Amino acid sequence: MRWTPAFAGELLMPSLPPIEKDVEARAEAKPPRGAFDAPGEGPHDAARKDYLLRLGDDALVLGQRLSEWCGHAPALEVDLSLANLALDLVGQATLLLAEAGDADQLAFHRDVLDFRNCLLVEQPNGDFARTIARHFLYSTWQHMLLERMAGSPDAFLAGFAAKAVKEITYHRELASEWTVRLGDGTDESARRMAEGLDWCWRFIPELFEVDETLEALIAAGVAPDPRAFESDYRAALAAVLADAKLAVPADQRPILGGRRGHHSEHLGHLLAVMQYVPRTYPDSVW
Repeated sequence: MRWTPAFAGELLMPSLPPIEKDVEARAEAKPPRGAFDAPGEGPHDAARKDYLLRLGDDALVLGQRLSEWCGHAPALEVDLSLANLALDLVGQATLLLAEAGDADQLAFHRDVLDFRNCLLVEQPNGDFARTIARHFLYSTWQHMLLERMAGSPDAFLAGFAAKAVKEITYHRELASEWTVRLGDGTDESARRMAEGLDWCWRFIPELFEVDETLEALIAAGVAPDPRAFESDYRAALAAVLADAKLAVPADQRPILGGRRGHHSEHLGHLLAVMQYVPRTYPDSVW
């Protein structure tokens, strides 16, 4: 077996979940390409690849972050839940990066400045409440994005979204339930949950940032426009926080740049761990 980003799932689970089986099937034969995904056939190729990297890097980095909880979560059930969330995300990243190029090379042999993930997903876990806050904010956005992406004329993106949204529905529900449980729990859990939300809140604006790359795909109908559902997103967050008896954090100065390769110091430390073995033993096979 070649070294792939999905290796953790193969070690932890006796059978691959459906989305990871798709990776193996795609290695045998790629599906028909969409209107905007054939190399050299139009002006959208570079924009599409960059978009695939953004989505794939988001999933890969957040999956790696969640995997750091293995053996350290507050309870065994929570430990298994977070590991399964991580496996879902790494499986999604594998599909997206394989569509963008060589998944192994993109995951394990790019430097930090070449990653296109949003800044939210690379933030350190902190305590359990901050991890839940991060996942609550990101999975709510990702769920809304994938729902809309399922109608894309791009065959790959539409098919990917239709499958991945089922997994992210669970992610969103789990994160929302834990947000309510912690917020409406003890004074200590409510304080930690509020602090976790406050830490992560400044990274929300980047999720709705639209640059020239994304604008081109939106204009072509390939990618959903995140600005179109920002009000729905904020309303959904407010509804969950009301159930959790938590105040909506005040807007802060937005932190941007991850989509352009400008990352916090945290991503470099994460990649040093994630990429260590493939970079140290580049010719190894499993």
